[in-house]
Amino acid sequence: MCIRDRFKNILFGIAFILSALIFAEEVNKKVYVVPIQDVIDLGIPGLVSRAIDLAEANNAEIIVFDIDTFGGRVDAATQIKDSISSTDIETIAFINRRAISAGSLISLSCDQIYMTDGATIGATSVVDMSGSKQSEKSQSYMREEMAATAEKSGKNPNIARGMVDEELSFEYLVVNGDSLKVDDIEGRKEGKLITLTTELALKYGIADGKGESIQDVLSSLGINEYDLVTVDENWSENVVRILTNPTVSSLLTTFGTIGVISELYSAGWGIGGTIGIICLTLALGAGYLTQLASSTDILVILLGMLLLFVEAVAIPGFGVFGIAGIVVLFYGLYLLLIPDIPVSPEIYSEALDGFSWAIVVGIFGIIFILRLIGKSAFFQKLVTSDTNKTTLKKNYKNRSKVE
Repeated sequence: MCIRDRFKNILFGIAFILSALIFAEEVNKKVYVVPIQDVIDLGIPGLVSRAIDLAEANNAEIIVFDIDTFGGRVDAATQIKDSISSTDIETIAFINRRAISAGSLISLSCDQIYMTDGATIGATSVVDMSGSKQSEKSQSYMREEMAATAEKSGKNPNIARGMVDEELSFEYLVVNGDSLKVDDIEGRKEGKLITLTTELALKYGIADGKGESIQDVLSSLGINEYDLVTVDENWSENVVRILTNPTVSSLLTTFGTIGVISELYSAGWGIGGTIGIICLTLALGAGYLTQLASSTDILVILLGMLLLFVEAVAIPGFGVFGIAGIVVLFYGLYLLLIPDIPVSPEIYSEALDGFSWAIVVGIFGIIFILRLIGKSAFFQKLVTSDTNKTTLKKNYKNRSKVE
């Protein structure tokens, strides 16, 4: 091959590569948007996991999490963080106003953080439902969870720790290789949690940029041609959010338990047992889907129901198996209310109080419903019909004996 032919081949190769690059630039990038707003509960991890699966299946280049929350459940936030950290797709937290408490952990788990003007991030101390600070065990878990997440994303771990621990104090921080004296973060002093505005987050390397919209964020990244795909909650995720609400979950387990127990000690199978099975299935199913109920919890509950079944069917009266079954069953249902993360004794106490109140309310509710049903015309007809049938059977037996 002559030099001229080789030169032509080289030019042809360069032209082919350039045309391929130009064509690649003209193809719109797929950008998935996942809203994380309001209270972070156990329904949102399912949404985030499904959105990431969809983005991966459709070869998306970027996932943007549109965040505006005051926080919520720590276990839910931890599940969301794990899902975000496990994907190879570039992730961006777009803090649209605020990422407080659990929202901070979710934001730090993303590859980049962008904030609107006047937005805030921080104040991640673990509190109970009354707003009181939890034990050092819970704070230590969250403090190091935040620090490790920030470190993985290239953020300063000390600032992340200071968002959880008000006893942490420092005067200097290393940001992008430079040592900066910190004199404008209120939480740097002992007794104050760190909460950063947009400007402070940019200054200390927590935020990577700012923008007033997702379009602004993408433009600042040099992405002008893209297809936005928003993944909203579907009906099943909304149902799970309702079923995992502490009040609803407690009532479901209470009605379910009382229904099953009452049915085991009555003749035949009726509406009480059916309602009980449905309630327990909904409570256990929602808990299992949101990782609130482990396989151990479910096995404990099934063991309790088995003991009650043995007591009702195989052993007459009410004895050791019945008492053991009730204790084991209630213990398993109580475990459903405890998150699978380190928590303070106050959380166990609150779960026990809530469960106890649910039992009391459930018992009175069942009594009220039964009394209400008992006065209805339809129920009276059923009772009258059953009474007539019983009377006819007795008369038939008596007549047979006489003959």
